[in-house]
Amino acid sequence: MTEYEKMQRGEVYLATDPSLLRELHACQDKCWEYNRLCPTDARRRNEMIRAREVRVIGADGEQLGILQRNEAIALAKEAGMDLVEVASTSEPPVCRIMDYGKFKYDQAIKAKQARKKQTKVEIKEMKFRPKIDVGDYTTKKKHVLRFLAGGAKVKITIMFRGREMAHPEQGLSILERLADDLKDVAVIENAPKMEGRNMHMLIAPLPAAVKKAADKDAKNNGESNE
Repeated sequence: MTEYEKMQRGEVYLATDPSLLRELHACQDKCWEYNRLCPTDARRRNEMIRAREVRVIGADGEQLGILQRNEAIALAKEAGMDLVEVASTSEPPVCRIMDYGKFKYDQAIKAKQARKKQTKVEIKEMKFRPKIDVGDYTTKKKHVLRFLAGGAKVKITIMFRGREMAHPEQGLSILERLADDLKDVAVIENAPKMEGRNMHMLIAPLPAAVKKAADKDAKNNGESNE
């Protein structure tokens, strides 16, 4: 009777038996591998696959049929690759033989490239006072128009001081006036809202208006270079 069989029966056994130590070390290796799994990496692979039978796809995409899990893992190991579960809800689960390290690296590169392609929308801010004069209003409106033409969203802030807090309608009136003046080039994304001593409104450029401004700039630059 082997030491393993003695242990299974609950009898006295030799804990330092070489075969038991190999099993112990293998188990420790699997625990170590499992604990290193990223929480967001839900793909089971190799001995982490729970099903006893799996449908296997080879490294080149060939269908290898339904195999015992251990047999499929052995095939992957022979090729220096991993057996990765790609469809856990199938019956039996579908697994693919692949270089999992290379797969994860390629996925990370693709994700990085996708993030680079994402358009980052800039948010500018323009501050007004509730009792702003016509000249200042006109100047600030021109700045807002320039921001919008550049494709940026603009946060309009009305700053109240002291007794001005008793008349929030004055700030609201300015925001409504500005929104009306810019209705052909911008849309209100966040309606006027009071936060502490300030009132905010977020406006975003209309795509057609941004394109028109870009075409105009390109035309002006072309004329200046002639």
